[in-house]
Amino acid sequence: MSQQWNSLVQLTRWREHLPYDIPLTALGALLAVYGLANGQQLDLRLLWVTLANILAVAYAFMINDIEDAPDDARDPERIHKNPVSAGRLTVRAGYNACRIVAAVSLLLYATGGLSVFIIGVVTLLLSHFYSWRPVRLKAYPVTDVVSHSLMLSGLIVLSGYFIYHNQPGVAWLVAGGVTLFSVYGQLYNQLRDYEYDKLAGLKNTAIVLGERNTRILIWITIVLAFACLIASVVMGAFPYWLAGVVAIGLIVSSFFSTQYDMRGDKSIDSSAVIQVRGMVAVNVTIFGWLVTALVTQFLF
Repeated sequence: MSQQWNSLVQLTRWREHLPYDIPLTALGALLAVYGLANGQQLDLRLLWVTLANILAVAYAFMINDIEDAPDDARDPERIHKNPVSAGRLTVRAGYNACRIVAAVSLLLYATGGLSVFIIGVVTLLLSHFYSWRPVRLKAYPVTDVVSHSLMLSGLIVLSGYFIYHNQPGVAWLVAGGVTLFSVYGQLYNQLRDYEYDKLAGLKNTAIVLGERNTRILIWITIVLAFACLIASVVMGAFPYWLAGVVAIGLIVSSFFSTQYDMRGDKSIDSSAVIQVRGMVAVNVTIFGWLVTALVTQFLF
């Protein structure tokens, strides 16, 4: 039972997504409550929807490893990272765990209201069809990048936002910028797994474009993402004092290594410098904003 439990926890790959599940949900909520000053206050719904997002993204990683187990079993570097391909967990047990995770996630999404519940349903559907072999969105160009970036970033921000507000306005720019950064992350991952994916028979965006064009698209995506975020700042989506917290986040992030990417693998592209350091700066910034908002709400 202990080995089964450890394998199930490993299947969620929680270390890979917690650094953005939590801050992106909080970002959406903060934009709605404080960035747009609509009179709402943070409450326990944010906690439940955050947990829902964590479980939904865990579901995406779980079904991905279950469906990819036959391919991972042929790769000596991947076989032991995937508990299903390594034989430590059966496909049946993995799918049973997926059903439980999806059901609990939907129940938690429901606490945020109808709009949040719908966003949760869409997130889980994309998570499922992204890897499920009869559909496998990740095997086709464009659909792979769009579905991945929405379910792992854009929809997470919007789920937090729609708890408290149903008219995103300038928040669309923030969600768009976050989504574009996720597009970059997906293209980077495809570039890193380029040869492996070719052997697996995938025809994803990077393989169709080729390595050179994918590297060009990576930088275009980064520029567009920053453009969206800068525009949102100019349009007043964030409180002005947050600039000080951003500065602190950048200082803290400078102490982190840039030799490895978000998965802990050796960096394959110069753009990887923004991955770990960028995530640290974002987490420090959003955590600082969240703490300030909570202190202000409860003391004043």
